[in-house]
Amino acid sequence: MVSVVIPMYDEAESVDALCEQLSEALTTAPWRWEIVFVNDGSSDETVAKLTDQVQRFPENFRLVDLQRNFGQTAALMAGIDHARGDIIVPMDGDLQNDPQDIVRLVAKIGEGFDVVSGWRRNRQDASFRRVLPSRIANKLISVISGVHLHDYGCSLKAYRRDVLSGFRLYGEMHRFVPIFARWQGAKITEMVVNHHPRRFGTSKYGLERIFKVLLDLLLVKFLTQYDTKPIYVFGGVGALFFALSGLATIYAIWLKLFSKVSFIQTPLPLMAMFGAMTGIMCILLGLLAEVLVRIYFESQGKTQYAVRSVIGQSGEAPDGKRTA
Repeated sequence: MVSVVIPMYDEAESVDALCEQLSEALTTAPWRWEIVFVNDGSSDETVAKLTDQVQRFPENFRLVDLQRNFGQTAALMAGIDHARGDIIVPMDGDLQNDPQDIVRLVAKIGEGFDVVSGWRRNRQDASFRRVLPSRIANKLISVISGVHLHDYGCSLKAYRRDVLSGFRLYGEMHRFVPIFARWQGAKITEMVVNHHPRRFGTSKYGLERIFKVLLDLLLVKFLTQYDTKPIYVFGGVGALFFALSGLATIYAIWLKLFSKVSFIQTPLPLMAMFGAMTGIMCILLGLLAEVLVRIYFESQGKTQYAVRSVIGQSGEAPDGKRTA
C-alpha cells in the first residue's frame, strides 16, 4: 500500500480540486493506496470539506484532525503515525504539487531506492522572496550535511516505511528526513517534479523560517553524527577554550618577561582563567552527556546500530531469542 500524507492548514478553497486530482491520478495505480489528510488546526472550512470528501471516498480517504495548529512537521508526523502504507508520500495541499508525480515517485522506489526526493526545477514562486533564499539554504544544507540534493524544501517525496521508523520529527525537521535516511544507510535519489503557481491563498512561510531551518540543521547534524558520542563535541569545544587559555597565559608571561608589562595591565590573565574554567565545564558537560546517552539506550533496550537483515541458518542468540 502507498499512503499519501497531506498536512492541511486553511486550505478550504483547494480541498475539492485536490481530491479530484488525487482520485484521477491514483485510480489506475497498480497498487493499493490511501490519502491521509491531517488538519493542522485550520480556522476556515477545511475540516468540513475534508469530512465531505472522506465520506465520498471512504475506502481511500482518511482525516486526522489535530486539536490545534502544531506546525507542518508535527502534522506530517501525525500523518505518518496514522498511515498504513509500506511507502509514504508526503505532499502539500495547496495544489502546487502535482498528484500525477506520485506514481512516478513510487515507480522510482520500485527500482531499489529507499528515498526519492522531488526537485522543483521550474519553481513557480516569487523569485526574490522564496526561490533565492531557498537555493542558498539548499546549498548550505548540502555542504553541512554531505547529502547533495537540489530541493530540500520540496514536500513531495517518497519514502520506504522502514526509513521513517528510526526517528521522530520536531521543529522544521521534515525537510531533513533525507539526511537522516542517508546517514542511516538509505539509498537516495532525486527526481524532477512539476510545480504549479499557487491558485488560492498565500504561503504560510516567509523569510523568517531560514534562521529556524539553520538551527534545526545544526541539531540534525549533532543528533545523527554525535548522538552516541557527545563527548567529542563538548570535548572539542573544551579543548578550544583550553588552547585559548594557554595562548593567553603564554602571551601574558612573554609580555611580563620581555616587555615589562605587569599582569594587572592586561586582560590576558582573566582571559586565561575564564578560558580554563569554560574548558573544564565543557568537559564535564560532555561526561554528563555520555552518561545520559547510556541511560537513554540501556533503559529502553535500544541499540547503537540498525540491522537491515540477517541471512543464514536460524539459531539461538545468546539471550535465547531466535536470530532468524
